[in-house]
Amino acid sequence: MASNAPTARPANPRFSSGPCAKIPDFSLDKLSDAALGRSHRAAIGKEKLKAAIEETREILDIPADYRIGIVPASDTGAMEMAMWSLLGARKATMVAWESFGSGWVTDVVKQLKIDAAVKTAGYGEIVDFAEIDFDTDVVFTWNGTTSGVRLPNGDAIPADRAGLTICDATSAAFAMDLPWEKLDVTTFSWQKVMGGEAAHGMLILSPRAVERLESYSPAWPMPKIFRLTKGGKLIDGIFKGETINTPSMLAVEDYRVALDWARKVGGLPKLIERATTNAKVLWDFCDRHDWIENLAVDPATRSNTSVCLKFTDDRITDGAGFAKSVAKKLETANVAYDIGAYRDAPAGLRVWCGATVEAADVEALTLWLKWAFEETVAELEAA
Repeated sequence: MASNAPTARPANPRFSSGPCAKIPDFSLDKLSDAALGRSHRAAIGKEKLKAAIEETREILDIPADYRIGIVPASDTGAMEMAMWSLLGARKATMVAWESFGSGWVTDVVKQLKIDAAVKTAGYGEIVDFAEIDFDTDVVFTWNGTTSGVRLPNGDAIPADRAGLTICDATSAAFAMDLPWEKLDVTTFSWQKVMGGEAAHGMLILSPRAVERLESYSPAWPMPKIFRLTKGGKLIDGIFKGETINTPSMLAVEDYRVALDWARKVGGLPKLIERATTNAKVLWDFCDRHDWIENLAVDPATRSNTSVCLKFTDDRITDGAGFAKSVAKKLETANVAYDIGAYRDAPAGLRVWCGATVEAADVEALTLWLKWAFEETVAELEAA
């Protein structure tokens, strides 16, 4: 390693955008109360699953009449369950400005073959929600994890909409203020802002979404794992901890430990503050250097969790190769793991700044980022 490398380094180099960094004081000892070797249908299993649901409601301030369910296959499973179960009753509008939103477009248009308008924006930009017809069912991501662009607020979503809003909020929940009255279906996974383990998704339904489920049956066959109703009525047990398939009780315990940490540090306002403080370190760093920029074009839409960066130096001719070289140097130095841009996104870096990350670690990372940039430029000029 070059002698001009910084001396200070992040205490935790884990800046992956999923699975994300564990809570700051995490240890395996915290999971000692997990109901291992016990049925999730036993009283102890049901109690822990129901507690995870109600603790989620408490931290996120979800309305009492909204249903919260733990479902299989992470955020993807929750989104697929919602789309397969709810869409088709009326025209849909698919909104996408990054990779995962584009995936939902494919599922609805090509797989379910639903009559849908498609509204898209390029990486770094966002669709104008004022132009969306909310009398259709609208499917969108709140935060574009692969583009670093988020919806700044829900002001453009009307209270008297005829259609449902189906929101993938997996990298927004616990780090952004979600307007629940504007969201009929919301999904997220444990492994993002709370640093939980993978494979479990959360499905949150408004009373309007429940009404749709109980009054509409899709024309297509419904896989068992997606079924939310029986005999035209909501399967209420799913939203009381009676999961559709077997959950990991170890992962459940891990999620509850993270929720307990969130409560102790000050709840949702503090989680939002931590993520925003972390992200601002990178935003300010970009402002001080003319060779790197935030991928988000409009500062109002910058994500405070998945901060996406692009290199703008005129000497760079191979953007992808340059970004990979910088990311590799940081990983080799054990300074930052897994921060390369998503495979479908523009060349650059993607640094997770969610609430479980410490601002001091982001500050240390910026010193190394400057070092890695200068080292890579020097290699480029010497070639």
